[in-house]
Formats: sequence, C-alpha cells, structure tokens
Amino acid sequence: MTLITPLLAPVIRLFSPAGSKARLSILIYHRVAPEPDPLFPLEVDAQRFTRQMQALAQHFHVLPLREAVDRLQSGTLPSGSACITFDDGYADNAQVALPILKNLGLPATFFVASGYLDGGVMFNDRVIEAIRATSLPQLDLSEISLGYPAVSTLPEKRTAIRSILGQIKYRSPEERHSFCQYIEQVSGTEVPRHLMMTSHQVRLLHHHGMTIGGHTLHHPILASLQNELEAREEIRLNKEHLEQIIEAPVDLFAYPNGVPDQDYRAEHAVMVRSLGYRAAVTTARGVATLSSDPFQLPRFTPWEPSISRYSLRLVQNLLNTRPQLATL
Repeated sequence: MTLITPLLAPVIRLFSPAGSKARLSILIYHRVAPEPDPLFPLEVDAQRFTRQMQALAQHFHVLPLREAVDRLQSGTLPSGSACITFDDGYADNAQVALPILKNLGLPATFFVASGYLDGGVMFNDRVIEAIRATSLPQLDLSEISLGYPAVSTLPEKRTAIRSILGQIKYRSPEERHSFCQYIEQVSGTEVPRHLMMTSHQVRLLHHHGMTIGGHTLHHPILASLQNELEAREEIRLNKEHLEQIIEAPVDLFAYPNGVPDQDYRAEHAVMVRSLGYRAAVTTARGVATLSSDPFQLPRFTPWEPSISRYSLRLVQNLLNTRPQLATL
C-alpha cells in the first residue's frame, strides 16, 4: 500500500504488544463527506476514509470498543489493537461511513448527542452552514461582540468560522442558541436540517452490529454548566433516549469536546460511572494501557491526507502512554 508498509508491522508489534503490556489505540472521527468539501478540504471524505480504514485494517487488530476495554482490563488484548469511534451523530455516519465499514468488516462505536436527532442542528454547524451559504461579503456581528468578519472567499469563511466558534463554544447552550440565531439572521441564510441522523439511522447502525454510545443530549461543555444536576441530566437523559431508540443497553460514553480539566472534570467521570456506564473516552491524545482509568480513555485523530503520514501518525501515537487526565 505504501513504501513504509513493510516496516510498520514489526514496529507496531514492538510498541503495541499483546497481553498485559498492550496499548490500545482509539481513533476519533466526526463526519465522512461523500465528496471533498471545498470549505474544509482537509476533512475526511469517502475516498480518504476508505483508504484510511484499509490501512488501519492492514496494520492493526480492529475491535469493538466494548470488547477492547474488557480485554485491556483482563490483559488479553491482541497486539496492535485499535478501535474506531465517531462523535456527535451525523447522518453521513450512516449514509457514507457505514457501507465502507461493512465492506471492510470493521466495527465502530458511534457516540450520539441525541437531542439533535430527527432534524436538529448542532451549534457549530449552524455557524458553519450560515457562513458557507451567505452571499454577503462581510457580516455585521458587532451587536453580539463578534466584530465584522469578512466572508467573501473560502479562506475568509474558514477564518470567520474558526474565530466565531472559538468565542462561543464555551458559552451555555442557551447563549449559543441565541448567538447562532443572530448569525443566521444576519447572514440571510437557512441552515439545512438533514445534517444529523434520524432515530431510524441510529437503529440501522445498531442493527448492523455497530455500537451506540452516549454523548449527552445537547453536547454542552460539561465543565461550563452551572451545576452538577444539569450535567447529570444531560448524561442521564441521553442514555435513556438512546436505549429507547435501539432497545438495548448503552454503556459507553464520550465527553463532549473531551479535553480533561477543560471540557470535563474528574467529578464528571464519577458521575458517568454512577449512571451505569462501563467506560468513557476523552480527546486526550495517547494510548490506553492496563493501568488506564476506564472512564478517561484517550483518543486521537490522525489528521493526515496521505496514507503514509496517516500510518506514521498511528505509530507515533503508540509512544504516548501517559495521556492527560482530569484530576480531583
């Protein structure tokens, strides 16, 4: 597949042995577009995802996350074990990613923010799609203290999106909704309502052997919520909602945004455990080991367009055995 392929197998065996010294790689994805997106050309599309999954299947033992966690804790994980996960619940997960995964015989876990199913739109997509579709050269967002971003070219749109999302990400869900509503109004656009999965598509993933995990109802940054009860209800109601949809237990969780001590705290890990989950994943880079906290398992995204660099990034991540953790 690549010039470095013959070198990868022994390196992976060396740094990710079987048994009690195993290192588990957990990959994060969000969307898999059917075609390359001109606004975000580095995002994963169907062709790139297929190549990445072929490389992953060639070099690693790809396991369902639940099985991998159990085998990691029992010291029976195979050499070069890896898991595939998706966050948020985008419709293209079922429309584009699922057929590719099925064709290659690869399992994956889909962490779903169930409050956006059946026509909802996440706050980041409201910003992205409003700016993508606007024909205005500049937006006057001074009334909400976001300035006058230029949006006439694709690079300007990308810069504006990055800046706006950075400024509103850590606000409350109510504030984010208000900001997005104003941005949509000023941009003169209508945001599409088909970006997230339907309940039927969640059931379809489950029917085809994929794992459904919790991701809160509305994807709030847990550490930014006003009180613990609000955070607990976001986690609890999401779990109940997903279990009603698939008529099966939901016992794996992903923290929204997932940066330890910034997006969630140690008390949220305790909360997740108390609500009946068996493991949870973060967005801290690195690999999980036998000594890892099962409620703070690291994940990473190898953002590389070429398969050679993608493969090398997978190997590089194996060296990080001390990922960041939220601490009390």
